[in-house]
Amino acid sequence: MTRRTAHIRFSRFLASGILALTAGSALSPAAHAQTAGETMKVSSDTAPVTPEAVSPDDVPVLLHPAIIPPPQAARLPEHQDLRPPSIILDGLFDAIGRARIFTDAKAAADAYPNRPPEEILAAWRSQNDQPGFDLKTFVATWFTVPAIVSAAYQRTPDESVRDYISGMWDVLTRQPDTPVPWSSLLTQPQRYVVPGGRFSELYYWDSYFTMIGLYEDNRVDLLRSTFICLASMIDRYGHIPNGARTYYLGRSQPAFFATMLDLLAQHDGKNIYVKYLPELQKEYAYWTDGEATLKPGQAWRHAVRLRDGSFLTRPWDDFDTPRDESYPQDIATARTTDRPAHELWRDLRAGSETGWDFSSRWLADGHTLSTIRTTDLVTIEMSVAVVHLVQTLAKAHELAGHKMQARHYAAEAARRVATVQRVFWDADRKAFIDYDWKTDTHTGVLSAATVVPLFFNMATPEQGHAVAQTVRESLLKPGGIAASTVTSGQQWDAPNGWAPYQWMAVKGLSAYKEDALAEDIARRWMTRVIGTYEKSGVLLEKYDVVSPTIQKDGGTGGGEYPMQIGFGWTNGTLVGMMNRYPRLTQQILNHNPQAGQESKIEDTPGDGLQPNAPPIATVVHPTLKGQAASQESVPHDGVPLSPDHP
Repeated sequence: MTRRTAHIRFSRFLASGILALTAGSALSPAAHAQTAGETMKVSSDTAPVTPEAVSPDDVPVLLHPAIIPPPQAARLPEHQDLRPPSIILDGLFDAIGRARIFTDAKAAADAYPNRPPEEILAAWRSQNDQPGFDLKTFVATWFTVPAIVSAAYQRTPDESVRDYISGMWDVLTRQPDTPVPWSSLLTQPQRYVVPGGRFSELYYWDSYFTMIGLYEDNRVDLLRSTFICLASMIDRYGHIPNGARTYYLGRSQPAFFATMLDLLAQHDGKNIYVKYLPELQKEYAYWTDGEATLKPGQAWRHAVRLRDGSFLTRPWDDFDTPRDESYPQDIATARTTDRPAHELWRDLRAGSETGWDFSSRWLADGHTLSTIRTTDLVTIEMSVAVVHLVQTLAKAHELAGHKMQARHYAAEAARRVATVQRVFWDADRKAFIDYDWKTDTHTGVLSAATVVPLFFNMATPEQGHAVAQTVRESLLKPGGIAASTVTSGQQWDAPNGWAPYQWMAVKGLSAYKEDALAEDIARRWMTRVIGTYEKSGVLLEKYDVVSPTIQKDGGTGGGEYPMQIGFGWTNGTLVGMMNRYPRLTQQILNHNPQAGQESKIEDTPGDGLQPNAPPIATVVHPTLKGQAASQESVPHDGVPLSPDHP
């Protein structure tokens, strides 16, 4: 990719009004609406359409003025450059990705320059053609390279599973960030909790399921501060990005902000809905951008207007380039197909926004990644989460005394619920199924997402009971419910099961009086997770739920990266289930004596910290190839463990 091409694409990113803090006016959604009969492309060979013709060279490229350091010392930037590293490090980033000098491609995007990027680029361009030039040495010299810090894959003596989870809050907690010049990290104003492993920054929808454990474990202090950080990103960027990195700003994740607010309100009271009404309104504006001018059969960013005039939500990303965090993989995927590369890359990015990266749900042939078609689909979770956001807006306006606005959003929410019940429901499969808005057909892939409308109480009673039957017959496995009925090699398919969907299934089925099935899912999942902990001493990101036997490593995993240890949403939802089913939990712990041994942690009331939690051994994994890992124990003051948190 040439420097000019990358800058033109980013110029269009700005010109589209994607970052509200820099774009003066958005392009007309009517002018750019994508229809069912055509594919919208934003790439270097397509001129942007604006009310007046604008040359790409006339559109500002930088969010902030170019940094021109003095000869002897670098002048630090006054503001963070919000462009992704793949654009800032034009050419060099591509060379790093293709050389595969990192054990994890994400590390290339997380590494931060030690000098102004233009100075580094000048050095690289002058040296890279010289005999004996070594790119890995160059990167190690000019960049601070992050290490991955995770819980050690080992058992701590005398540690119960509850003590492990309590201790892990310290491992996963980050202190308020200190800005690092030229870093891709989006800094946070308060303490927050990360998922774990390679995911060392704040993530959007992961945080909700982690917050469940914080609430249940009397750590409302961390729940609240994490929520405040997420709200601050809405204020700063107009939405919550996929994760707290500049390279995630082109997309978000399922709109669970309102659901987090529900959880916090259980402790802080209903007035908190009014306090965060401005953020709720901005979140709504982001997800519904362009709806007002769409004609039936058109889409703009996330908004899709079906041919019958109703609205649903699709995955989207404002960029159509390789993902910074998976750059070499996306380049390689593009080589396997004749599809236009930028169309493929946008669908890969949009697939990442769903949280299901990746799954047969998004693949046209059910198994080949290059057939991904995410932007052609309106998806269950993304649409239902937006409906709940609208419902929450109605509640917040009612509490604020805004009667007219409350009635408006309540009526809109009712229309959207009816659309969910009608469009996603597949009567033949007795399940909620993703929908292709271009062909007006269901995708045919049965997945755990069928329980999500029940979790949000948006299914009819008849649909709720039918979903229970389908789950029992097709998705229920020895270790819980599988991600889907398809075995594709992708991590969000069989044989894997994931904590968020076990939790949403249990809560959703219980809401529809399917209590026996809900408890059965909880029993199978807790048996699988606690049984794995008994063997390994750790909790994991995901588990093989199809195998009849419990595996120490959780299963084969699949996907773009190795199994991750920690792990925020597994910890959080497990605490929630253990507290929800205490008798069942004790039965499982009786069969797993090491996991069920007496806790060494004293109870702390309210928002108190837990300073007596036993230390969790952690491993520091260097990400530049050729370096050895080291082990240490995490202290109990939440000291950050990532190089991006000095």
